[in-house]
Amino acid sequence: MSKNVLITGGTGFIGSHLTDLLLENGYSVSVLSRSNRQSNTQITYYQWDLKRNYIDEDAVLNADFIVHLAGEGIVEKRWTKKRKKSILDSRVKPIELILSVLTKHNKTLDSFISASGIGIYGAKTSHKICDEETLPANDFLGVTCQIWENAVDKIDALNIRTAKIRTGIVLAKDQGFMKKITPTFKSGFGAVLGTGKQYIPWIYVDDLCRIYLKAIEDEKINGPYNACITDNTTNTRLSRLLAELYGYNIWLPKIPPFFLKLLLGEMSVAVLKGQRVSSDKIQKTGFEFRFTDLEKTLINCVK
Repeated sequence: MSKNVLITGGTGFIGSHLTDLLLENGYSVSVLSRSNRQSNTQITYYQWDLKRNYIDEDAVLNADFIVHLAGEGIVEKRWTKKRKKSILDSRVKPIELILSVLTKHNKTLDSFISASGIGIYGAKTSHKICDEETLPANDFLGVTCQIWENAVDKIDALNIRTAKIRTGIVLAKDQGFMKKITPTFKSGFGAVLGTGKQYIPWIYVDDLCRIYLKAIEDEKINGPYNACITDNTTNTRLSRLLAELYGYNIWLPKIPPFFLKLLLGEMSVAVLKGQRVSSDKIQKTGFEFRFTDLEKTLINCVK
């Protein structure tokens, strides 16, 4: 029988792409969903409800691998105190529910692989290149990612191999980051944000899913790994390339930081700041990125 991979957040942007890749590679896939969904021959749906602290235990008990992708969007809404709690809880509570089932039934897994974020290094811009040994920052993003990863460590303590995929900006056609910015650039009103010097460590969705597949299949994969291209892309470079793909040069002035702070509040740091991040560690495992040229990747996203 094929190995089963349980995905939290499996109906989302990255989860749906990963599901397709896993099925192509002979795995069976299970997905945790808040709604009743009809299982089919390829995907089995199980229910869970974080608000009620409920999870269908069979989802965990039937899994060989678990990939944790669930979590509310970082830049969907202003960072109120309530919103910050929701962002954190949506990432940590699923792990706690899964841990409770694993402990209750003395269940083991081949591995538990969790998303994380390069936000662990903090919302700031510097020339420093962050690697997996860089200490977490003390700001909201840094602390959130640290608590998120600490929750994963509790599963690691059960002698289950764990990996944490610290993800950059994920590029894909009409989804995620590109879905948010494409309409503005397509209409001819693209602009550079703030100074434009903030770095944007990016990765194409296909490569990200291949990293998850690598983490599933390679027993040497353990601990944190940065998942992004190390090419020093800045907001200015990305903005100019995207505008050129739509046939114009940026004519609007840079959007000043104070305006974005007024519009977005504290959340503005997510678009005004950005660090360089190294992908050496994942590449040393033998993983090879297929999408390393930003312009070609953007063409793939807008064509």
